Amino acid sequence: MPGFSVRHSNRARRLSIKVYPRGRVEVVVPRRTGPRAVEAFVKENKDWINRTLESFALEYEPESFALPTKIYLQGIGRTVIVAYRADTSLKTVRYRESGDTVIVYGPVRDGEQCIKALRRWLSKLARQELVPQLRKLSMQYNLPYQKTQIRAQRTCWGSRSSAGTISINLCLLFVEPRVMRYLLIHELCHGRHMNHSRSFWSLVGTLESDYRRLDRTLGESWRCVPGWFGIY
Repeated sequence: MPGFSVRHSNRARRLSIKVYPRGRVEVVVPRRTGPRAVEAFVKENKDWINRTLESFALEYEPESFALPTKIYLQGIGRTVIVAYRADTSLKTVRYRESGDTVIVYGPVRDGEQCIKALRRWLSKLARQELVPQLRKLSMQYNLPYQKTQIRAQRTCWGSRSSAGTISINLCLLFVEPRVMRYLLIHELCHGRHMNHSRSFWSLVGTLESDYRRLDRTLGESWRCVPGWFGIY
């Protein structure tokens, strides 16, 4: 079995395992969980982990790295062409937008720099697209929050701090619009219930009756994130 990463969570009440489509294995554990308990839990579930990895391997063939020339953003129904322009006078890769084309320019032979530039563009686009949706839902359902952060989390689609800051994963741009909306509602509801209690899910259910299916779909939506993005 391959290696795994461990993430300690204040919200976790028990140990759990997440296997991502391209082979990353993460163990989520409550705070103060010792390494022996983690190792024992992984050993106990190694057969399930291996079966899941094998299942994903059948669906996701190994990908060789390639910079994208076209990006489909399902969440906002937009397809963007990516054009690369070499410019040896620059030391860093930059981007500019021209309609439905993103021009990446500079030392574009450096693939890592190109991906960083595309992430900066996606972060800006996510702020433009997702924050107004969050604000609209907040006002519609009287679920206030303090401020918003756009991030590229490797482990969650969104989160909310006790101070009222909602962090949104920019990868939501790649998922279905209704799934995106569900995640925003989910985080807004944490303003009243900072847990996943019955009261929390009851509130979510009053705003989105299909939340159970959407929550399952969200958990599987990492497969919508393209391999070049490097999130898993």
